[in-house]
Amino acid sequence: MTERITPVATTVSGQPRTLFSVLAAISVAHLLNDMIQSTILAIYPLLQASFSLSFTQVGLITLTYQITASLLQPLVGGYTDKYPQPYSLPIGMGFTLCGILLMAVADSFHMVLIAAALVGTGSSVFHPESSRVARMASGGRHGLAQSLFQVGGNFGASLGPLLAALVIAPYGKGHIAWFALTALLGTIILLQVGKWYRGAILTPAPRRAQRQAASPLPARRVVWAIIILLVLIFSKYFYLTSISSYYTFYLMHKFGLSVQAAQLHLFAFLFAVAVGTVIGGPLGDRIGRKYVIWGSILGVAPFTLLLPYASLAVTGLLTLIIGVIIASAFSAILVYAQELLPGRIGMVSGLFFGFAFGMGGLGAAVLGHIADLTSIDYVYRICSFLPLLGILTAFLPDARENR
Repeated sequence: MTERITPVATTVSGQPRTLFSVLAAISVAHLLNDMIQSTILAIYPLLQASFSLSFTQVGLITLTYQITASLLQPLVGGYTDKYPQPYSLPIGMGFTLCGILLMAVADSFHMVLIAAALVGTGSSVFHPESSRVARMASGGRHGLAQSLFQVGGNFGASLGPLLAALVIAPYGKGHIAWFALTALLGTIILLQVGKWYRGAILTPAPRRAQRQAASPLPARRVVWAIIILLVLIFSKYFYLTSISSYYTFYLMHKFGLSVQAAQLHLFAFLFAVAVGTVIGGPLGDRIGRKYVIWGSILGVAPFTLLLPYASLAVTGLLTLIIGVIIASAFSAILVYAQELLPGRIGMVSGLFFGFAFGMGGLGAAVLGHIADLTSIDYVYRICSFLPLLGILTAFLPDARENR
């Protein structure tokens, strides 16, 4: 990223050029950001043992993180649509750095919540602006760009449990402080992205195009489509949080696995999610985003319905299939929404990232409370029906109308 590149860089034929150097940088930063977040999720059994937490309190940690991320993201995105802030990206990573250090030294449940809130604040700044950068660098291949951006985050999320099993579980919670080095590396990368971003927003063509952009559909249809997409996000992330927050507990309770063995299973699931993310965006560019959303949300239902009744070996296989299929939806949903409101990229990105995080946090708290009242097995039985909400995709406007 040493050369100056603008978002209107073109090929010899005059077509916009996909800037893979920028996409690679923002994807790596996403990897580091989400790796830190998933590491916190993976050490929940350690936190539960250290502070004698109930499942409800475990859910409150996720809720605190997700609420700070979800409430701030649309506000950040809406503000930066009007007033771009290129260097807000490294500042956001600085919040994450402070949060991870506080988590390492936390000696009470309340300090853990404050640390989770700091990490959530960092995400609220990072996601809408980095999603905008991905679109600016896409060269028109919006699904591909969002998938490359998302796969960094999902691959980082899959690494968190693996690193927690190798670095933190054997030595104790304090060793999470080593992950501050990854936040520092992310800050350095995002400083370079900020330099490119600053040069890019000074280019007259994209700024003029953004001001002139208008929705291709009537306002009422746009609102209806956005509501449907948010319901689909609810079904996807409520289900995902049942695995990301409670899968280790489920495996330990039902099959008697150790903490480290359960974390390795969580790593396998999250790695499958990363693979699915790579598939969804480019496939949406090729066959249409509505078809990808159909297949991802509703298509995963048969596998989620089988999961609560499977053996350990089949459970591992089913979660891999579920991870690949369900992860392909988000890039398609996000780009579909951006095409509905093309002049509000930051606000749309912030809304959908924020809503996704909020649903994840709310899901963690609600499902944790249900687990306390009933059992962790019951949680997986009721969550298995959530993907059936994918039938609502039938009411979305045809993707060709969005162009």
